[in-house]
Amino acid sequence: MNFSLRVIAVATLACVNVAHAQTPSTGSAQSFPVKPIRLIVPFPPGGGTDATARILTQALAETAGWQIVVENRAGATGRIGTELAAKAAPDGYTLLLGTAGPNVILPATSAKLPYDTIKDFAPISLIDSADYALVVHPSMPVRTVKDLITAAQNRPGQIAFASAGNLSVAHLAGEFFRQQARIDIVHVPYKGGGPAVIATLSGETAIYFGGPSVVQQSKAGKLRALATTGAKRSKIFPELPAIAEALPGYAISQWVGLLAPASTPRELVTLLHTTLVKAVTTPKVMQQFAAAGSQPVANSPDEFAAHIKSEIAKWSKVTKGFKVVLD
Repeated sequence: MNFSLRVIAVATLACVNVAHAQTPSTGSAQSFPVKPIRLIVPFPPGGGTDATARILTQALAETAGWQIVVENRAGATGRIGTELAAKAAPDGYTLLLGTAGPNVILPATSAKLPYDTIKDFAPISLIDSADYALVVHPSMPVRTVKDLITAAQNRPGQIAFASAGNLSVAHLAGEFFRQQARIDIVHVPYKGGGPAVIATLSGETAIYFGGPSVVQQSKAGKLRALATTGAKRSKIFPELPAIAEALPGYAISQWVGLLAPASTPRELVTLLHTTLVKAVTTPKVMQQFAAAGSQPVANSPDEFAAHIKSEIAKWSKVTKGFKVVLD
């Protein structure tokens, strides 16, 4: 081979190697991960989302040997951590634990977010879902959802429901209930679920849509549980009817899912999905979710993407006309 041909051959080989290095390969997915994965939780430690993160990371460590570091980046109703994840490198080493608040409710109510849930993320899978419970103060002379609707019809604008804050899931659960039942109940926002529960326990407010802990308060006689908010009866609290039995079409739940930054290679999304599903469907992990009052959900990336789009469309209708001021 003469000198000029040798130069051409070397240059061609170099171009091939560069192209190969820049194109994600099946081999790179097979060796993933080679370092710890960062899981951003856009809420403080100790809450329900953080609890899901701890269950998930332990499950992935036990079933796949993956090391995942949870990074709580709280603030601005989940926007700070969500934006951080949206802008991370799409290499599979930064993931987001997404929830209804920052990923569907805020996108449905504001056009000024620093991220776009649909454009900036690659959905991997739902992880778990928890129905809320509709509870009332024991002084309320109601035993069923229909009783509550009748009471509200007889006292328009006089019965208040508490929430963990404006645009919280509890707020929208109450707003959706008000719209579906065509009643006039008053929203009273508090700074968190704790104060909202306390307000309902004291009788300051009459109604609250809360997590599994409020059912325990009901069992202790401090509140009265009327129903759950899922589309059908909860497997966790099967003794309670679903609100949908009285108001067909009513359905709301708090869900947690795993997302990666957009442009993450499809093969890595597939690997993450397969590994996650295996981890969350073990009997041990399913029991852990049940103890926390939720149910494991493992769907496909496409199904999760469709769920996000449908949720944004749903809450856009429910919150139409809301004035939203982002802090």
